[in-house]
Amino acid sequence: MLVHFHQYKHEEVQFDDNRTTGESQTEDSVDKEPEEYFGESIDDFDVATWETVEHEGDPIQRRDVTINGVTAVSVPEQPTDEDDPDLPGRTIQLRMGGGIEYFDQAAIVEVQDEEPQAPEAEGKVSKEDEPQGKAPMDDEP
Repeated sequence: MLVHFHQYKHEEVQFDDNRTTGESQTEDSVDKEPEEYFGESIDDFDVATWETVEHEGDPIQRRDVTINGVTAVSVPEQPTDEDDPDLPGRTIQLRMGGGIEYFDQAAIVEVQDEEPQAPEAEGKVSKEDEPQGKAPMDDEP
């Protein structure tokens, strides 16, 4: 399966020597151009980057994550100790061929079966499939 989700974290505050205590980060210090921040074009990297978004009036960071080859997705019924109630999302568990991965503060966007196949019918037989000449009897085993 292909799993696409958003993962959230609190904004990481970057301090520099030119700021005074209590001075807020400006958009220029938070949203730097990729080439200025990394020294080269972000397209040259194969990584998921965090972007700043607003949640309940506060800036938080979000990234898009897409994972291929997932065999099962689980979301715990109760929040885990790692779940932060101030952020969207919950811990999700992805089972893959190589083991289990946990992602905290994740919100599932889409789960898609890459090779959908109609499963073979197994188990109970419907009434329409019973032979026509004989009605079932209550005392039959």
